[in-house]
Amino acid sequence: MHPYELTLAEAAAAVAARRLSPVELTESVLQRIGAVDERLGAYVTVTGEAARAAAARAEREIAAGRYRGPLHGIPFALKDLIDVAGMPTTASSRVRADHRARADSAVARRLSTAGAVLLGKTHTHEFGYGLTTPQTRNAWDHGRVAGGSSGGSAVAVAAGAATFALGTDTGGSIRVPGALNGLVGLKPTYDLVSRDGVTALSWSLDHVGPLTRTVRDAALVLSALAGPDGHDPAGPRTAPTGYPLPGDGGDLTGLRVGVPVDYYFDRVAPEVEAAVRGALARLADLGADLVDVEIPMTRYVQATQWGLMVPEAAAYHERTLRTVPQLYAPDVRVLLEAGALVSAGDYLRAQRSRTLMRREWLRLFDRIDVLAAPTVPMTAAPSDQETVQWPDGSTETVSDAYVRLCAPANLTGLPSLTLPVGRDDSGLPIGMQVIGRPLDEVTVLRTGHAYESTEAAGCCSKVSP
Repeated sequence: MHPYELTLAEAAAAVAARRLSPVELTESVLQRIGAVDERLGAYVTVTGEAARAAAARAEREIAAGRYRGPLHGIPFALKDLIDVAGMPTTASSRVRADHRARADSAVARRLSTAGAVLLGKTHTHEFGYGLTTPQTRNAWDHGRVAGGSSGGSAVAVAAGAATFALGTDTGGSIRVPGALNGLVGLKPTYDLVSRDGVTALSWSLDHVGPLTRTVRDAALVLSALAGPDGHDPAGPRTAPTGYPLPGDGGDLTGLRVGVPVDYYFDRVAPEVEAAVRGALARLADLGADLVDVEIPMTRYVQATQWGLMVPEAAAYHERTLRTVPQLYAPDVRVLLEAGALVSAGDYLRAQRSRTLMRREWLRLFDRIDVLAAPTVPMTAAPSDQETVQWPDGSTETVSDAYVRLCAPANLTGLPSLTLPVGRDDSGLPIGMQVIGRPLDEVTVLRTGHAYESTEAAGCCSKVSP
């Protein structure tokens, strides 16, 4: 096995035991980037020499007994919405051609403090405003979409071109590419991870989180990211000191897993439904109690999501949309221009709807501990496909299909984890998401880890071809 194929936890154990040096690991991943990224298009920029220097520094520190923890010497990538001092934050847009960050974002500071090695910046759908990341190709089938908007981060991890990566999630932008590339993707509780120094799409819906190959890896990264940051005036929520997982996957006896009887299994590809229901049966085998639940206020999800995101994005881009509109891609420009048409009354009604929705979802969790459902209704679409038609005769755009099942967790701010649970007949990964109570990432991660530890799991956690 090449070092670039190791999971974060495997690499960390090898580094801590001095069986693998950060220099060797980083060089292996950089060589992998050189071998695959020209055809995948995951990276905006690769900082090879800086990464080698950081890896050498980590190696010296570890040799001197100054081991910082499981991220020390581990190479990672950042979605190019996240600031690193002195580096451009392009947002994959011509609008940011001359941008250079003045300071580190909070998450970049935390990862630097943990001793992680930055490899470079990864592509996003322009300013995070899309679900396909057109610059980047799916790691499992290069003729299909990578998912978005954190498509570059997901493809880098799936292809072995990063041991882990960070993305952002406003309506599924971590979980969608995670599911489409056979990865674990975690959208934490809103405000658990600081967004200071992260380019906003919609400030009331944005989240920052990890893309990894395993649930244990996601827990390790979240432990480094979560909690208050002195530089963030809004101040993220207080977090636990870590997210420990049982060594053997654990027993789920007594865990109440909600199974939606509506919404999440409506307009879903048969192979996706079969894989997710198979995963639910596996959770039951592990001792979980499956509880049928109705999802509240489903008819308002799309209107509320768009009613918040569109005007907030338009407000953020107001100046540049007025001065350099021609620099935006057409699909993003039309969405930003539409934001100017949303009235203050409509925006306030969306806020009220979100408040009511969150209240009803919290009541739902009086009966269950987690909710488990498909992450996206279909696997990765061909790159030139624009719409999908369902058996009931309805049609929706590919982007609308991908955001539909992810949006509720953004609107409610609840933690949501996607993990691979199978593949379709074309060999493309299928994802299941596990949603939990606010700040209960421990239970969400425990549930995902228990499934992942079974023989039925592991279908896509390896590095893609």
